[in-house]
Amino acid sequence: MVERLVAIVARLRDPIDGCEWDRAQDFRSIAPYTIEEAYEVADACERGDMGELKDELGDLLLQVVFHSRMAEEAGAFTLADVVAAISDKMERRHPHIFGDRKHGGHHLWEAIKAEERAGKEDKSALAGVALGLPALSRAEKLQKRAARVGFDWPDASGARAKIDEELAEVEAATDPDHRAEEVGDLLFAVVNWARFHGIDPEAALRRGNAKFERRFRAMEAEGGEAFPTLDLESQEALWQKVKSTE
Repeated sequence: MVERLVAIVARLRDPIDGCEWDRAQDFRSIAPYTIEEAYEVADACERGDMGELKDELGDLLLQVVFHSRMAEEAGAFTLADVVAAISDKMERRHPHIFGDRKHGGHHLWEAIKAEERAGKEDKSALAGVALGLPALSRAEKLQKRAARVGFDWPDASGARAKIDEELAEVEAATDPDHRAEEVGDLLFAVVNWARFHGIDPEAALRRGNAKFERRFRAMEAEGGEAFPTLDLESQEALWQKVKSTE
């Protein structure tokens, strides 16, 4: 099954008879598509659409095969190496299943990950938090890593107070660059507070986006063709009407 897809990508990348667009791609140019496909998988999961999930998983698999093909062409690694590496990692991180440890679970997984990081050049507790992650997700991961070595509020009240502090600094900012910096600090503080409540900030914002889009589209439908010409008070009345029906 996978062999057919591997052969298709190899044909597309053929330097003589391949597709012009596919031949022109490199790791950096393809990376945004990889991220986009991962989000589309997440969206299908959120909507519980199994047919769409099947298609999106295929698109994501194509990204893995495409990256692996480019790496093989460069003499770096092959798809078989990718599969072997993740298989080894899964067995290594589940010694209570595949090894001789009797107890395991999430805490053991994290301990083994920490051991693996300790063997790398970058010894920081923050090492390995990918720069390419969405900003909200990366903020949460950075905070969790810092918390593991004791740099954390004792409870949610400290995180909540930090939001007020950062908001005041946004309002006190005197130029656009300073204000943008303080807004970043404010968002980071909100992520931290969400973490204390066990809320995934990325997922929460996706739901917030979906809610806004759903209500806004309903407002447009209620207002008809005249909607863009309505004043803000009339649009707000439509918003409240739509909100009340949910």
